[in-house]
Amino acid sequence: QVQLVESGGGLVQAGGSLRLSCAASGRIFSNYVVGWFRQAPGKEREFVARITWSSGLTFYADSGKGRFTISRDNAKNTVYLQMNSLKPEDTAAYYCAATRTWGTSPAHYDFWGQGTQVTVSS
Repeated sequence: QVQLVESGGGLVQAGGSLRLSCAASGRIFSNYVVGWFRQAPGKEREFVARITWSSGLTFYADSGKGRFTISRDNAKNTVYLQMNSLKPEDTAAYYCAATRTWGTSPAHYDFWGQGTQVTVSS
């Protein structure tokens, strides 16, 4: 089992930045992929970015390219999502999740955190 705990959300003005953290515990294997997703009220959960635990290979949704950076600190078992130039449409609950596959659908991910709220004011 893998346990994931997100932190770092909050209220920020448009154009501001936030760094989300996803602390992992339990049986973390080197072939795991950790992804960030978000879900706004009334909308489906959508993929934001993912990173391979071992190699650090990354992939981004178009919505975050150039603004978001995913990274990991293996020593701390933590994955980060640095979000810059935030927009009101980035407002959502942000979740981290883990999988042993290489997908962008929430259905591909086996373990989920409880989420952290990000609110961007205009």
